[in-house]
Amino acid sequence: MTTKRTLSIHQPEDILGYIPHLLGYWPEDSLVAITMQGKMLGATLRVDLPSRRSPRALVGFAEQIRQYLVADEAANGVVLAVYTESGWADGTVVDQAMPMIEALQLSLDEVDLSVRDAWLIGTNYWRSAFCSDKSCCPDPGLPVARIKDSRLNAELVYQGSAVGPSPRSGTGQPSLARSGPLDPSVMEAEIRWGERILGAWRSGRCLESVLAVWHHVLARVEHGAPLQPETDAQLIGFLRTTLKVPAWRDAVVVMAAAGMDSAVSGAAAFEFFSDDESCAPPFDVGELVVTASATYPPATAPSGSSGHGDVFTYGDVLLGMRPDTPCWPRVDALHRVLAGLCVEEESGDVAAAAFTLQGWITWCKGSGSIAHACLARAETARPGYRLAELLMEVLGQGAVCRWASRPDSAWRGPRQAPV
Repeated sequence: MTTKRTLSIHQPEDILGYIPHLLGYWPEDSLVAITMQGKMLGATLRVDLPSRRSPRALVGFAEQIRQYLVADEAANGVVLAVYTESGWADGTVVDQAMPMIEALQLSLDEVDLSVRDAWLIGTNYWRSAFCSDKSCCPDPGLPVARIKDSRLNAELVYQGSAVGPSPRSGTGQPSLARSGPLDPSVMEAEIRWGERILGAWRSGRCLESVLAVWHHVLARVEHGAPLQPETDAQLIGFLRTTLKVPAWRDAVVVMAAAGMDSAVSGAAAFEFFSDDESCAPPFDVGELVVTASATYPPATAPSGSSGHGDVFTYGDVLLGMRPDTPCWPRVDALHRVLAGLCVEEESGDVAAAAFTLQGWITWCKGSGSIAHACLARAETARPGYRLAELLMEVLGQGAVCRWASRPDSAWRGPRQAPV
């Protein structure tokens, strides 16, 4: 959940030290563009460096970046960070990067977004792209240690922020699951719940009961009570079972982002479910959920909804189009729950669903590289898993989630962006 705290930036090292904390990892072969609203940082965009560097290709690349950045209507400037390993050894890093930066300058100037500064960052050195004064920008550059030792980086680490490995590196797979084998009691619970509820997945009342359990779990995790296999084996087994039904899986995602009404009405639109009131759900929510000592506040209505019956289609939610701003605390809670439902190297529908949904969430948060790694794990867990394939196509087209492209709706992590 975001707070009202702000962090101060005094020098380039502070901005460059903040970027890995914002993304969750140190970028590689990437362009990071951050809009500026006066002296305040706005929206952040990370994309892979273009593979083609012809003048025509760079113009097209710059136009694509401009389309994303103009979504920040309050912005009046941009800063650029180019993460590259090319050209440091022979001193040509500036010459290699400048054609792309100049193409970006020309394109952004057309919409009154001046490039205020641009930096080049490698493994060992970093430098300004515009500075030719060797007294402040010596060859090959300044040590990267100055970024990692910056005041702002130290403050973020002290506050508990951590920077993970890049998804491109061999160890860069994000932590998507628990380590070690699946708890036997969870496996037993999953088998029992599967026998009990999977055959009733077309029941509308069963769907509502499934969503009620997930709603409770997300509220619980959001308020600091994570699931534990030692004490929550029945609940974890139940949640794993529900991920085996694509219609339930999608309804859970929509509920987390856009609320219960959108999840229920959107499910009804697919006509998968029966409204036959004589079909009692195969379980009582009370078996798994609310007890006298475990009640949590209701979900916050997402922005763009009046909270009184506004609903959004599954397509709009899954593409990050509606609501105006998702319920980020619940979406983030879903991300944490999914990481605890499967174990590393697991295969099958449960793992594929968990990895796919984590990929969708990280895409919504603006981390395309991590999203790609999540979806790749999903396809390994269950080759041909349809939702993972569809989302991989979206990423392959270079689409940036609308929520991530707008500063008023973008995920800001547990802390407010610095100024």
